[in-house]
Amino acid sequence: MKSKQYRMLVLTDHKTHGKGESIYPLLKAMTNNAACFSIEVASRGITANKSFFYDYTSTNVTSLIVDEHFNYQENEEQFLNANNKGKLEDYDVLFLRLDRPVSDEFLNFLTSHIPEYRIINSPAGIKATGSKEFLLNFPELCPPIKLCSSLSDILKFYEQFPIVLKPLRSYGGKGIIRLMEDTVWENDSEYSLNEYQPILEQKLSNQGEYLAMKYLKNVYQGDKRVIVVNGKIMGTTLRIPKQGSWICNLSAGGSSGFAEPDENEILIAQSISPSIVNQGVVIFGFDTLVDDTENRVLSEINTLNVGGLLEAEIHSNKPVIQDSANLIWAYICDKII
Repeated sequence: MKSKQYRMLVLTDHKTHGKGESIYPLLKAMTNNAACFSIEVASRGITANKSFFYDYTSTNVTSLIVDEHFNYQENEEQFLNANNKGKLEDYDVLFLRLDRPVSDEFLNFLTSHIPEYRIINSPAGIKATGSKEFLLNFPELCPPIKLCSSLSDILKFYEQFPIVLKPLRSYGGKGIIRLMEDTVWENDSEYSLNEYQPILEQKLSNQGEYLAMKYLKNVYQGDKRVIVVNGKIMGTTLRIPKQGSWICNLSAGGSSGFAEPDENEILIAQSISPSIVNQGVVIFGFDTLVDDTENRVLSEINTLNVGGLLEAEIHSNKPVIQDSANLIWAYICDKII
């Protein structure tokens, strides 16, 4: 008896892609699996898809079919020439590979037209895990953390040690603030704590709460991005901040290199994966930093659009991408009838 094959629609935005984007080799690898009937890619970055991605007035999408010619192109030609037509409801599986911003309204639009269990990663799972507040579920794995809704909350936590403040839905190191020695660092700007307090109060009023976390002086040793697919660690990369910086993100000038998960990171993956995968989050990443005891601790979880598979494959010389593709299909075949 022939096993079921699935028609998959991938939602992405080619305008946010760069040369090291994992989506191209990952989707090509996914076409090699026996469960694949076809994979089609619709980009938020083309005008033909405006009513779908921005207006929520149509489930019609213009896409291109993944074949041997599907590769990153700086000139955008393949997406601009996309002419495959379909409706959201026509597909067996929807695979979200969108960078932020992705609104809850858009996620609700998707689930009003296709059952949530057929969407990877699940919109409900993304909503539940996509805020930095989700780390509060695992305090024993993290540096000291506190959810702060007022200036007094922040200052009281800061009395204990230097801290960093993270907006709950920021990404790429954006909006992170450090308080140390009565000085505040925001991006490349430096302020006294006294002069920054009114600014901080305004930020709290505008954007809501911060997740406060103890600042770890060993940040210069880099953070490790650990990529997990269907509960299994697939690869890691070490990201080192640029000289003089305390932010490791590549978008902030950091660099990446080969790394292996250590014993602590394997335990972290084992601890957090069940609750995340059970919420329909098939592929996610988490970051670790070295604490004052020289152990790696959990500092971030990313469940929307996790990068790094291609880097992990290049650095490790292992078939990370094909193995990840097969694990995604294994989840689909198990969960989607």
